[in-house]
Amino acid sequence: MTTVLTADPIFREHLAGRAHPERPERYDAVVEGFARAGLLQRMRRMERRTATEDELLLCHTAEYLQTARRDVESGRPYLSTGDTDITPNSWEVAARAAGGVLNAVDAVLTGAARNAFCAVRPPGHHASASRGMGFCLFNNVAIAARHAQSRHGVGRVLIVDWDVHHGNGTQDIFYRDPSVFFFSTHQWPLYPGTGRADETGDGPGEGTTMNFPFPAGAGRSEILGAVEDYLLPAAARFRPDLVLISAGFDSRVGDPLGSFTLTDEDFADLTRAVMGINGGRVVSVLEGGYNLDGLASSSSAHVTALLDG
Repeated sequence: MTTVLTADPIFREHLAGRAHPERPERYDAVVEGFARAGLLQRMRRMERRTATEDELLLCHTAEYLQTARRDVESGRPYLSTGDTDITPNSWEVAARAAGGVLNAVDAVLTGAARNAFCAVRPPGHHASASRGMGFCLFNNVAIAARHAQSRHGVGRVLIVDWDVHHGNGTQDIFYRDPSVFFFSTHQWPLYPGTGRADETGDGPGEGTTMNFPFPAGAGRSEILGAVEDYLLPAAARFRPDLVLISAGFDSRVGDPLGSFTLTDEDFADLTRAVMGINGGRVVSVLEGGYNLDGLASSSSAHVTALLDG
C-alpha cells in the first residue's frame, strides 16, 4: 500500500507558448519539487490513459463536449463558454488529465494503493456540466466521484476543496445530490463570486454542501479551524467511502492570484486532518497554485503527508 502519482509530460503541452498564469511550468515545478524532496522514488507512477467520451459524459452534457471539441479543433484562443484559454491540443491534454485521475481512483478503490496525488493540468473545479470556465475544461474531481460510484459501486464521496477560488463547477454538479458532500474554503470576494455560506445544497442535496468564505489574509486558524471544527464532524455523520481533494495551492502565502496565508506546514496539517476521515483512502487532484516556488514546496509538503500518514 503506497501513494501513487499521476504525472504525464503531456500535461506540459496545454497553453505551451502562451503567456498565462496556468502555464506549463506549473507541472515542472511540481515534479521537480518532488524530485528535490526525494519523493519520486517513494511513489509509484500511474499508467497513462485518456478519458473516454462516456466517462466525460458522467458529468458534462453532450452539447458542452461538442462545443468544447469544436472550439479546440477550430483553433479558437479560448472556449466560447467562458474564460478558459485553449490551444490546439487542449482537448487531448484535458482528456488525458481526467483519465489519469480515473486511474488513480481505480488504484485506491481496488486496494492497489492507499492514496494518490494527480499532478494534472488543466485544472477542473470551475467547469460545470455545461460550461468550461476559469482555466478549466473538464471537472476532474467531479468525473472521479461519478466514476467511483458507477464503476466501483461507491455510495458516498466527500470532496474537500481548499483552493483559494470557490469550486463553483463542482458545487453545481452535485448541488442536489445527497451522495456527494462538497466542502470548500475560499477567499471572498474573489472569482468566480460563488460560495456563500448560505449555499448549502438544494432539494435532496440540502445540507451536503458546506462553504466557508474567508476574507483576504485568512490562513491557518480559519481554514484548518473550519476543517477541524466543521468538516470532521460533518464527515463523521456522512461516512464517505472515498475522499477527493481539490488541492489548490493558490491559497498559500505569496500566490499572485490570491491573498490567503497558508504555509507548507499548514498544507501538511490539512492533509493529515483530511486523511483521518476515512483511514487515508484519498485521491488528491491538483487545482490552482501560480507561484512556482510556492507550488513546488507546498505540493511536496502535501504529498509527504500522504506518504507518511
